Amino acid sequence: NINSQPFMRWRDRFLFVAEAIHKAQAETGEIKGHYLNVTAPTCEDMMKRAEFAKELKMPIIMHDYLTGGFTANTTLARWCRDNGILLHIHRAMHAVIDRQKNHGIHFRVLAKCLRMSGGDHLHSGTVVGKLEGEKGITMGFVDLMRENYIEQDRARGIFFTQDWASMPGVMPVASGGIHVWHMPALVEIFGDDSCLQFGGGTLGHPWGNAPGATANRVALEACVQARNEGRNLMREGGDVLREACKWSPELAAACEL
Repeated sequence: NINSQPFMRWRDRFLFVAEAIHKAQAETGEIKGHYLNVTAPTCEDMMKRAEFAKELKMPIIMHDYLTGGFTANTTLARWCRDNGILLHIHRAMHAVIDRQKNHGIHFRVLAKCLRMSGGDHLHSGTVVGKLEGEKGITMGFVDLMRENYIEQDRARGIFFTQDWASMPGVMPVASGGIHVWHMPALVEIFGDDSCLQFGGGTLGHPWGNAPGATANRVALEACVQARNEGRNLMREGGDVLREACKWSPELAAACEL
């Protein structure tokens, strides 16, 4: 949740990141992005940062919707839609509100508020990894984020049938302590319409960042292919990864950690 500390100012960071993104795109021929955090003390400063990201031809920016506030977030979401820029939403500060069982607001409600405010991605927990959560409850609010019609299912925390009609959905982001061995479970749980964000699971690769990214991609594609072939990832996921390790040295090194 980098903002603009004295040792790393936002404008300099945006420039360095943009240089790296354009270099990576030129080398790979693929669209790359980075969650440039435009969260700021005022709405005016926030929009100034968003405009600068647009000038740098960045495809996506990020906002901390709880610390920034709903008015700021809705303003930014509408600007992003008008300007063709994706908006990644981080939930910084949510634990102060939703982690206590005897007071506060459940993240299910906060996720619905975000969907109404606007955004393209929202961190949703992982079920596995360091941000573990009960699978049924997590998938309940994931459905509330991305589906148009959600039937009542009290076991998953859906207390009444909800019809979102044509209101745009939000892509769930699984992030927090995940690595390649979690990939079969993540693909099985979240399906195709999701973002899997590996931070330490990429940077912690013994050979460096690029091999770490390669290992993650190989693991993901191997799991998706296995699922599409009808294999049970929850039962055979380990075998799927070990088979992929035979032709991907990057994945093999990651799996040894």
